Amino acid sequence: MSRFGLWGHHVPRNFLSDWLARPSLREACFGACAHRMALGGGSRARGSPGLGLRRGCAGVQPAAPRPLQYRYRCHHGPPHRAKRLLLSQLFQPLNLREVGLESKPDDLTCKSQRLMIQAGLIYPSSPGCYYYMPYTVRTMEKLVKVIDQEMQAIGGQKLNMPSLSSAELWRTSGRWDLMGKELFRLADRHSKEYCLGPTHEETIADLIASQANLSYKQLPLLLYQITRKFRDEPKPRFGLLRSREFYMKDMYTFDTCEEAARQTYSLVCEAYCNVFNSLGFRFVKVQADTGSIGGSMSHEFQLPAGIGEDRLMICSNCSFSANVETINPDQTDCPVCKGKLSESKGIEVGHTFYLGTKYSSVFNVSFHTAQNKPVLAEMGCYGLGITRILAASVEVLSTEDSIRWPTLIAPYQVCLIPPKKGSREEMGAVLMDNLYDSIVEAVPQIKGEAVLDDRTHLTIGKRLKDANRLGYPYVIIAGKKVFDNPPEFEVWNQNTGEIMFLTKEGSWNKS
Repeated sequence: MSRFGLWGHHVPRNFLSDWLARPSLREACFGACAHRMALGGGSRARGSPGLGLRRGCAGVQPAAPRPLQYRYRCHHGPPHRAKRLLLSQLFQPLNLREVGLESKPDDLTCKSQRLMIQAGLIYPSSPGCYYYMPYTVRTMEKLVKVIDQEMQAIGGQKLNMPSLSSAELWRTSGRWDLMGKELFRLADRHSKEYCLGPTHEETIADLIASQANLSYKQLPLLLYQITRKFRDEPKPRFGLLRSREFYMKDMYTFDTCEEAARQTYSLVCEAYCNVFNSLGFRFVKVQADTGSIGGSMSHEFQLPAGIGEDRLMICSNCSFSANVETINPDQTDCPVCKGKLSESKGIEVGHTFYLGTKYSSVFNVSFHTAQNKPVLAEMGCYGLGITRILAASVEVLSTEDSIRWPTLIAPYQVCLIPPKKGSREEMGAVLMDNLYDSIVEAVPQIKGEAVLDDRTHLTIGKRLKDANRLGYPYVIIAGKKVFDNPPEFEVWNQNTGEIMFLTKEGSWNKS
């Protein structure tokens, strides 16, 4: 099975493909011995029964087996039967998908917003605010794990700061008035003013300034959080791409000098590249304006998309790329190599800032040197839009009527669809149940990642349409071929469009 998804983007291998690629696991599931079968290719000894796949796309040649990336534990003797994850028991209100589509069709201004509402992944609460349904929360939690791994790999430490931020801090930095109406402002019963934090430079600076005995030995210090943020958008639109309440990863760094701070800046930018590469995105890092956050250097991470609100100028001759805000909008020649600049649009999913002493000087964020001398810390701040990345992935990877997730963060890896109740193939439901149990028992890592669509009052076609809308990377169907000799299950790779057939016969046959 190909490791490449839409438009050649890298798609990480998942548990299903590795299960199919490992002979010992197939033996555990079917009591057979398959010698050299692998997902996407291989052969077996003549007469050896086993598990096989054949592609539904003519002309596709088997690929060489790939090394496995997971460890498995197989049951010996009577296995413990895992509880099946049934779609009918999940809170996935597909009936909500028509709400909003008929009432206010003009508000659905982009593909990701339309698809996510149609699939019941989000539901509008008020302008710019949404309920995140369980499928969306699962995807978001997987994305957070990816980000956590990269942030902690460079020394990041996770914390959590208050959403309520004192107006006094913002007045100290001068941003209480600078931010204007973008701040959600409120006052408590004692008339003390606050805002709901859109970002936390003031808050983190105040925290570190309170640590009077901070030593140079404790630096660099990389602190980050993943929390809800709030911004009073004048006109929220594009669903999760521009909302009033959203999730963001914001990291704040503290270094001993400018050189060290710039090294940290490069380190975090590299970690951001790792995040987007692991998700299989085509992205571009561009020079950016520092805006209301400030600092002397800034970059944005953009996903090229027609719906994007940022105008990007990119040189094809060198690595120069910039947001049009940072250069003369009429400029057509690259300032580095004099090559031609081409314009495109992008969705901003990450932003980095080298702040210098902008905030540390105001809040007296200092550390003590080896000579016990207090010196201002050099700061940086780095944001990733969690919910924006989710919406942007739907925007750039999906078709017009089907969601496609990066495989690494798909809410579930595989959906199994048994025959409709009362159909000629109804007896195939037992085989599908056995297949579900076999996969989960042979590969413990896939437990909780496989969904059995037990809504057997619906046709296979109807359930397959829902599966397409929700974006499972793989769908297994017990269709008309389930009573063939040998029985066959259809395996749909949603990211590549390939259809293969899972059998007990263990040989390759082209359709």
